[in-house]
Amino acid sequence: MKIKNRLIIAIAALQIGAFATTAQINSPYSKFGYGLLNDNTTAAQSQMGGVGYALNSGRQINVMNPASYAAADSLTFLFDMGLTFSTVKMEDTDGKSTQYGGGLDYITMQVPISKRMGASLGILPFSSVGYSFGNEIKNGLSSRQGSGGIHQLYLGYAARLFKGFSLGANFSYMFGTTVNDVYANTDGGSSSLFEQVMEVRDWRVQVGAQYSVNLNADNRIGMGVVYSPGKTLLGNARVVKYDVEADEKPDTVATAKLRHNATLPDSWGAGLSYTWKRRLNIGADFTYQPWSKAKTLQLDHFDGTRFADRWQVNVGGEYTHSVRGSYLSRITYRAGGFFNRDYIMVGDNNVREYGVSFGFGLPALSSKTVINLGFEYRHRQAHPNPLLKENYFNIRLGINFNELWFFQNKIR
Repeated sequence: MKIKNRLIIAIAALQIGAFATTAQINSPYSKFGYGLLNDNTTAAQSQMGGVGYALNSGRQINVMNPASYAAADSLTFLFDMGLTFSTVKMEDTDGKSTQYGGGLDYITMQVPISKRMGASLGILPFSSVGYSFGNEIKNGLSSRQGSGGIHQLYLGYAARLFKGFSLGANFSYMFGTTVNDVYANTDGGSSSLFEQVMEVRDWRVQVGAQYSVNLNADNRIGMGVVYSPGKTLLGNARVVKYDVEADEKPDTVATAKLRHNATLPDSWGAGLSYTWKRRLNIGADFTYQPWSKAKTLQLDHFDGTRFADRWQVNVGGEYTHSVRGSYLSRITYRAGGFFNRDYIMVGDNNVREYGVSFGFGLPALSSKTVINLGFEYRHRQAHPNPLLKENYFNIRLGINFNELWFFQNKIR
């Protein structure tokens, strides 16, 4: 197959991904703010607890730090797509329940530009909204549900300025719609729906740097930093009232521009890595986002959200016995964990989560394609009042296509 035809297939898959992402989630906590945030990890990185700021490889795409694109193999095209399948067990004062979700998570690709430069293109989730629950109110019942999310279509570029040091940037177009519904059903038989719709259309930039040094022939250490400046969001929001029982047109009861009313904070990240003989990679990351300084949209009939400063710690690693040899020796083994104090506040309670993960990089028999199969447990609840406890059991599947697209065979 010619390179042109392969690029057409890859771009078509990216277009499909723009409509398919993000994987469906189920969490009442996602009704607050912009929903549950995503950290741009691939399936392989999620198996290592979500580390990536200081890691780079010619065989894996690392969107967490755009400086990593400079490590792209000068002959290799990478295409990576990931899926998630989730079982969620919830527990609150009303009892226990189990829900299921999942779907396409991300699509990314990476191409070399020269021996010192690389680029990446893809679509990633920024945030996800998905929940459904109800409660009693005076003279009736109330139920809430939400859906949607914000996506990022990004283009990244990186260059190695000198040995061991690279700079890069991701330029992202943010788009998506979140919907939050409140149904009110009275004992008298009337039923009303208030629907808040937020539509985001905006741009964002992330810059990153990586530096690594060889201690000797077998040992290398690396450092990485990333930064995204805070900004106001662009887009629109509205609240529409529907009288479910009456045959009447919906009534728009509130509208607002997102500009200056909904903002994102600065985002800082730093990481360290250690590599031994190209077999063992270990990483540790720290992320900080001062969400307490960000503004949240407040419209009639919907409660505002308080934000807290978000910070997260990730640790993990991977081991491959040999990149050549028997099949078992070429399998990559990964494991890791994380702790996150989220930006969401429920009343005076912070939302916290932690998790552990492990997985395998399974090489295909007849190509350089790798199937990344991982398993993850994560726990989420508010603190100090736990309110709702959520236990996630995720299966993450990533398919990393690795082909020599740019090799020119001179033998005729």
